[in-house]
Order: sequence, then C-alpha cells, then structure tokens
Amino acid sequence: MASTGAPKFANDAGLREIRIGVKEFECMGARPPHDHPHVYLDMGRETEIICPYCSTLYKFDETLGADRSEPADALVPDSEFA
Repeated sequence: MASTGAPKFANDAGLREIRIGVKEFECMGARPPHDHPHVYLDMGRETEIICPYCSTLYKFDETLGADRSEPADALVPDSEFA
C-alpha cells in the first residue's frame, strides 16, 4: 500500500486502547514483521474508531498533538520507513 502521508500507529503491546491526537491515520497492527496491512482510518465526526484488522480502539484526544500518542511508543516515526 502506498503511504498516505498520515501518521502511522502500531500496537506492539497488544493494548485494547490507544489515544491519539489525529483523526486520520494509518494503523499497522504491530511493527514488522508482525504487522497487518497498513490500513488508512478516518474517524470523521466521531472521536473513536476500531481497526478492522487488529481490533485496536483508537480514541481521539484533543490534548495530544498530531505527533503524540498515549502510550508514546504507539506513534511510528517516519524514520522507521526511510
């Protein structure tokens, strides 16, 4: 899949929920080699969305910036794909 330019998030710890500061993003499941297809998700007007591949619940948190997540290591830096 081609990159959308949206931030990527991974759930290496297998958490039920990850809070993020964006509503449009890519979920990759866990980091390679245990990732699933990198799927683009868009919350639209909602404040949460469930990834159809890994069932991670992503919740929008307006107090976080586009470059932050809780837990912090869920945000995958662009450098991992350079």
